[in-house]
Amino acid sequence: METLKRDIRLTLIVVISTILIIGVIVSLVGKNSVEINGYSAVLCCAIICIGTQWFAWIPASIKQTERFYDLIGGLTYLTVIIFSLWAGSQSESPSTRELIISSLVVIWSLRLSFFLYRRIHRTGKDGRFDELKNSPIRFLVPWTLQGLWVFLTMIVVIVINSQNGSSPPLGIWDGLGLVVWISGFVIEVLADNQKNVFNAKPENQGKWIDSGLWSFSRHPNYFGEILLWSGIAIFGISCLTGLELLTWISPVFIYLLLTKISGVPILDKRALEKWGDDPEYQKYREKTSLLLPIKRNKLS
Repeated sequence: METLKRDIRLTLIVVISTILIIGVIVSLVGKNSVEINGYSAVLCCAIICIGTQWFAWIPASIKQTERFYDLIGGLTYLTVIIFSLWAGSQSESPSTRELIISSLVVIWSLRLSFFLYRRIHRTGKDGRFDELKNSPIRFLVPWTLQGLWVFLTMIVVIVINSQNGSSPPLGIWDGLGLVVWISGFVIEVLADNQKNVFNAKPENQGKWIDSGLWSFSRHPNYFGEILLWSGIAIFGISCLTGLELLTWISPVFIYLLLTKISGVPILDKRALEKWGDDPEYQKYREKTSLLLPIKRNKLS
């Protein structure tokens, strides 16, 4: 009974906090958005982000499976892209900028979703959900957070795509944003592939990867993720004004989430549990940057 009460309390805190965060952001950045049936397109996108996750949570909680979690996340990105472009077209045809950033998100989403989907079907499960999926109420937490993740990462694109009026022509900031995005995407893909190849070799079972980009950074894939979303945010510099600039919360949110909450802390904890007593692993941690892929001086 106490466990049930604790699960309900935790889930309510997450759900209410998510709704409040989204509500505040929508009210601040959605004032210049196209309206659909009297509601801003930004609000409609937020509803799509959360509603899709909650709908998918129902069968996932019944079957106690996380196998389609990442695919649903990818589908949500695609749905929001299509809807926001359609909504913006009610004011004016999509601009070149809108088509570029939408295409970049589609490329990223398809690549990452299928990469994670294949990984979970190869391993059979995702350890992040071991203590969550056995309780339907507790299992609602990651689905709700995924909706928040999609909305906050996409907020720059949502606002640009759904703006009323014409978009300014492409400029130097857009070129810089594209370069930054490509750099981040290449780093993320390369890091993921290097780790995949490493883990596929039987002789590497139970070992940590310290080659390729992983010899420069303990989490190069996360660095690439932060970098590419920063590139998307740069696209907004020339066409967002006033409170719309608050959409820059996107890369900040991703950085804080990956480095302080769900990414690095969880993986580092697991790594220390596995290899914390190994002197070689301790040397690897000391000589290798946490995130930024830069080479430190080797220890003697």
